Amino acid sequence: MKASQFFISTLKEAPADAEVASHKLMMRAGMIKKLGAGIYTYMPMGLRVIRKVEAIVREEMNRAGAVELLMPVIQPAELWQETQRWEKMGPELMRVKDRHDRDFIVQPTSEEVVTDIARQELKSYKQLPRNLYHIQTKFRDERRPRFGVMRSREFIMKDAYSFDRNQESAKVSYQVMAGAYRKIFDRFGLTYRAVAADSGAIGGDLSEEFQVIAATGEDAIVYCTGSDYAANMEKAEALAPVALRKVAAQPLTRVPTPGKSTCAEVAALLNVPLSTTVKSLVLATDSKDDKGNLLKTQIWLLLLRGDHDMNEVKVGKLADLSDFRFATVPEIEEHFGCKPGYLGPIGLKKALKVVADREVAVMADWICGANAEDFHITGVNWGRDLPEPDVVADIRNVVAGDASPDGKGVLAIERGIEVGHVFYLGTKYSKAMNATFLDVNGKPQFMEMGCYGIGITRLPAAAIEQNHDDRGIIWPDALAPFTVVLCPISPDRFADVKAAAQALYDGLMQAGVDVILDDRCERPGAMFADWELIGVPHRVNIGDRGLKEGLVEYQHRRESIPTKVALADIESFLLSKLKR
Repeated sequence: MKASQFFISTLKEAPADAEVASHKLMMRAGMIKKLGAGIYTYMPMGLRVIRKVEAIVREEMNRAGAVELLMPVIQPAELWQETQRWEKMGPELMRVKDRHDRDFIVQPTSEEVVTDIARQELKSYKQLPRNLYHIQTKFRDERRPRFGVMRSREFIMKDAYSFDRNQESAKVSYQVMAGAYRKIFDRFGLTYRAVAADSGAIGGDLSEEFQVIAATGEDAIVYCTGSDYAANMEKAEALAPVALRKVAAQPLTRVPTPGKSTCAEVAALLNVPLSTTVKSLVLATDSKDDKGNLLKTQIWLLLLRGDHDMNEVKVGKLADLSDFRFATVPEIEEHFGCKPGYLGPIGLKKALKVVADREVAVMADWICGANAEDFHITGVNWGRDLPEPDVVADIRNVVAGDASPDGKGVLAIERGIEVGHVFYLGTKYSKAMNATFLDVNGKPQFMEMGCYGIGITRLPAAAIEQNHDDRGIIWPDALAPFTVVLCPISPDRFADVKAAAQALYDGLMQAGVDVILDDRCERPGAMFADWELIGVPHRVNIGDRGLKEGLVEYQHRRESIPTKVALADIESFLLSKLKR
């Protein structure tokens, strides 16, 4: 490709609404253009990156035995009503009507459609296992789309779905896909972690997220410094303390804390470690009859150490707390006789259930709210001052330095961007849609399913967050819109420069290299700035002065100064670089 034939549209400044590095640089490099909130046009430069991502994904999926098809963007509501996701998906699900007033959705994913295909086509155990995938546009009506294509409303995703006759076979299919994903992300040339993820209401351990490591990542990734343990924050277990609860040493004392409503403020006022305080979080669960009428509301008091944060996923897995909500102010005042900020488990107005984090359950002489504005209580002890908690459980986020669940070291935390997820579904969708097959004994069985997604359009943004500097993007070879750029200096003035650039271009094209020749006759500074911004990894500068000595300049995007290479050797030099 020659630059004069291509579409290059770089900007000196990023739009004011661009927040993170990938958003700014993709806009400046002319890779995307904003059309509406969370909706972008992929310009030619950006589309080349997307196509390279798709090609790698497609090759490895095919190699793993998955079969490609293409499911529609617009799907009938009836399928989603079968699984009850028509109601459960909420406002993120874009609902539309056709001219006959029939309901449809703009798909955010394709479990319903692929399950409908399976129940029509897969009738016998002899047709299993089967894995179907597609690369297709998705739409989720995000409340607040942000970060460019990292959290856009319209995006492209590769989603695959496996169908098996039993759990044992489904686990094999899962491992095949997990292995294929590792090969895919290895080929992208990015630093990533495969981390254990929460399986939600389905349960089980077969769920992994693939996270590209980046300081700007939204997700916290927990890993062990002494082993290969890794999990996302929702999944990582905080082990129970080894130490036993100490004997009470302080008297129960009500102390004034005027205007100090947070644990941090109280700890500072009393000049004690934050870890000696206990925070109170109040939740509620509602029991309803078959018609949705409220029967009873149960109030729960969760106690965590002042320097710890509640993990909502862990809390939602506790018995009777799967559908919790945060209690309202009237509910809190009814049970505590006090507004939030000074709450505690002593002196309650109405009975409730107490859930203590594992750490809190072994604490002695701790500090909590007194259920009176501007007062707290010090020297609180289980057994002496209040009953033992109703439930003791791991309900907090782990912190750096916690013991690793595998017993092989301590935990560290880094940020990541989720770009892929492999997940065992079980029979969640096959039961809802009656997708059965006849097993070897001639009896119908529900298909065991797995789903496997990769964010095709999110991945380039994640790559940029991991690979950029103050000059622009630094693409890995596998993802770059062009792998090599040739920059002839003043080819309109120097015939030897133009000829040398054309000859090298022809040779690289013949060798199958993805090369672009910048024949725009731009000033060297402007030309180099464009390609550094765009992030092409390998650049060759061809100038009249160097050619007089039989030399050209090679510079990798990560290098600050060029390397002189003989013109006669530059093609083989580049090919050796690309093979690495």
